Amino acid sequence: MALGERNFYLSKFLRLFYSFLLPGLIISILLCICLIIVLWRIRMELRKKKKSMSAYRSKKNQMVIAFFHPYCNAGGGGERVLWCALRALQKKYHEATYVVYTGDENVTGEQILDDAFRRFNIKLVHPVKFVFLRKRYLVEASLYPHFTLLGQSLGSFFLGWEALVKCVPDVYIDSMGYAFTLPLFKYLGDCKVGCYVHYPTISTDMLSVVRNQSAGFNNATFITKNVFLSKVKLIYYYLFAMIYGLVGSCSDVVMVNSSWTLNHILSLWKVQSCCSVVYPPCDVKTFLDIPLHEKQTTSETILVSLGQFRPEKNHALQIRAFAKLLEEMAGKDPSLKLVLIGGCRNRDDEDRVNQLKKLCEDLGVQENVEFQINIPFEELKYYLSKATIGLHTMWNEHFGIGIVECMAAGTIILAHNSGGPKLDIVVPYEGNITGFLAESEEDYAETMAHILCLSTEERLQIRKNARQSVLQTMSSGIFTDMDIYLSL
Repeated sequence: MALGERNFYLSKFLRLFYSFLLPGLIISILLCICLIIVLWRIRMELRKKKKSMSAYRSKKNQMVIAFFHPYCNAGGGGERVLWCALRALQKKYHEATYVVYTGDENVTGEQILDDAFRRFNIKLVHPVKFVFLRKRYLVEASLYPHFTLLGQSLGSFFLGWEALVKCVPDVYIDSMGYAFTLPLFKYLGDCKVGCYVHYPTISTDMLSVVRNQSAGFNNATFITKNVFLSKVKLIYYYLFAMIYGLVGSCSDVVMVNSSWTLNHILSLWKVQSCCSVVYPPCDVKTFLDIPLHEKQTTSETILVSLGQFRPEKNHALQIRAFAKLLEEMAGKDPSLKLVLIGGCRNRDDEDRVNQLKKLCEDLGVQENVEFQINIPFEELKYYLSKATIGLHTMWNEHFGIGIVECMAAGTIILAHNSGGPKLDIVVPYEGNITGFLAESEEDYAETMAHILCLSTEERLQIRKNARQSVLQTMSSGIFTDMDIYLSL
């Protein structure tokens, strides 16, 4: 009897399911057709707008090349890439009009260009037009305390839509890593699209961290301690990685900044035919007037750190390792000072600096640590000319322009044993040492002590090797390959 009832209800359910199947299919097809029509109409309207953009074209049929860089006034390595890319393209294609999409509404275009010259010593050949975006808050990490990757990516899509509506270019270049804007400009804006990838939004290393339940700045401890939450987050990461691969594959040309980034992008985006490594522009020749001999002119030995005050830069590790070094070198001359040089993009970065200052007080090293925020290029060069050691502690740093600048200036670099520094920068030159790598707090403290205990001649040789290495491989001139975008 029970079996008969089950069969009865099963047959009723199947009949109900089949009765809804055909109408459901019809509704789905109609919705898809409506969506296609709407998208086609949007594409047509944007195409008309592109042809009539007299505000951005001084001549008929003049090409408009746009860079999407919402934080173009931030003063980091990514911004140096932006300005060098613009300068390189302007020199070769001076007839084109150049546009930068930015969310820096609190400054004028002239102030942005002045800051680029002050911070990076970069001056553009021709004028550039700025399109100021009002919805940059949509890509702020603080807006998404949970599901941050997805939230920022969807936010970048809507920010990209604001940019596209305001200016429809012929060539669109994402120079900041917002891959979700690529299909928007390609399929609705009818643009040729390219991108310069500094750091993949998600990587196989990030998947490994979650899979292994390892704690990190993007993997909270309460998740690592819970097997169920770790599994849920892993599924979320895998789904996000699949979507990220789909949007990234829309690119006509992909450039990456290091071998590490290349490996991850190729595994996620499957763009082997149009992807190449172009090292970021490092103006190493600017530092050649700094002598390589011992630069200590006072009783103080200076250690410097270059990098924006972002969480992944792990400045706290530098301070803790420096505190250990002070304990080890207690009573020895000369005294030591750590100078943290970097840019603050927003209030979150400023709060992070205050937290780092508090850490210095807790460790009792506040008198030996100095913070230099958003300083001009000449001041940066001054500190590098005085420093003995350059510190860099980011795990899986994609490249590291600050590392290259330290090496060019003759500052002995100590970077993290991972990512771009390990694969591309702090590598032997003609079989000789160019710098040092470390991982843990203890490793950093021991290696700093080792460098300080080297003889003057040994340190001089390392400086020579490092400078020759970056001169051969990291010159700004290499970045003129950016013009491959215009062969699209």
